[in-house]
Amino acid sequence: MLGVMGSSASDTVAFIGLGVMGYPMAKNLLAGLSPGKTLLICDVNTEALDRFIKETVGKGTVKVTSSGFEAAKAADTVITMLPGSDVVKSVYLDPQTGILAGAVTARAEGSSSPKLVMECGTIESDTILAVAKTIQETSISKLSRTLTFVDAPVSGGPMGAVAGTLTFMVGCVPAVSSQVFPLVKSYLQHMGNADGIFLCGDVGAGTAFKILNNYLSAITSLAASEALNIGVKAGLNPKLLTDVINASGGQCWVTSKSNPVPGVQENVPSSRSYEGGFRIELCAKVLGMGSRLAKTVGAKTILDEPTLQAFGEAMADERYCGKDARVVYKWLNESERQ
Repeated sequence: MLGVMGSSASDTVAFIGLGVMGYPMAKNLLAGLSPGKTLLICDVNTEALDRFIKETVGKGTVKVTSSGFEAAKAADTVITMLPGSDVVKSVYLDPQTGILAGAVTARAEGSSSPKLVMECGTIESDTILAVAKTIQETSISKLSRTLTFVDAPVSGGPMGAVAGTLTFMVGCVPAVSSQVFPLVKSYLQHMGNADGIFLCGDVGAGTAFKILNNYLSAITSLAASEALNIGVKAGLNPKLLTDVINASGGQCWVTSKSNPVPGVQENVPSSRSYEGGFRIELCAKVLGMGSRLAKTVGAKTILDEPTLQAFGEAMADERYCGKDARVVYKWLNESERQ
């Protein structure tokens, strides 16, 4: 079946969601696609679409598509990087503009090839499972089981998205994972480290892995910031303190890869006024997801509530809101002990 302007659906990949993460991901995906492939891009932000087209001139075949519906009609692979549950439900399930409706229409118009759709954002588990259930039921009833949905959330933040070093946590229906996961990996490896693409289990498992990873990362961001702030207040050299921590039992990703103290490490958010990283609002959002997941499964927690409270206080101050989550160090450093 021919897709946009004569391109076959099997040689067409669609990417929906050109935000802070999605934009560089789509550029890296384009760079990795073979010359015969077409990349469709879709976003509500027309400025992002125009900029993408201009920046990729001569680097591959790129076309703009108007909706998930049109993307699913034209492409056998659709990748989405969406910001929240409501948007995911709309992009996938809207009866007029959604991906699922487009896949059904493509089938009615003669397409028989299998289609793969994957969401790479960090979305509430309930939403991922509900969307997956609807897609699976429709695939069985109307599409002869030719439509597969996977969740493949990422870790690595905007810096990893630009560098193409993201980690992907994939959830896929076990009955088809042996066939689908290699195909999923063939696309994701253009946007991340091939050794950092994990098949985590059934649909939804990827999201759970991601939420728990960010749960731990959020808490360690505050813990590391507290320790380093105590050291600075005590007159210790933060660079030397960091070196000692990273050679000892306190080492963590925050101290070694995204140190919260300005000037300790180069090319990290703290050394550029906490710009360009994982915003504290998003960090708090995913920590909240982890807290809710804990309640759902009956797991006792201690550190989530005080960390959420700390983030909430920092976000309420215009000096820290909208910044990388490691700005909690600056908040601590500039606050007085109560």
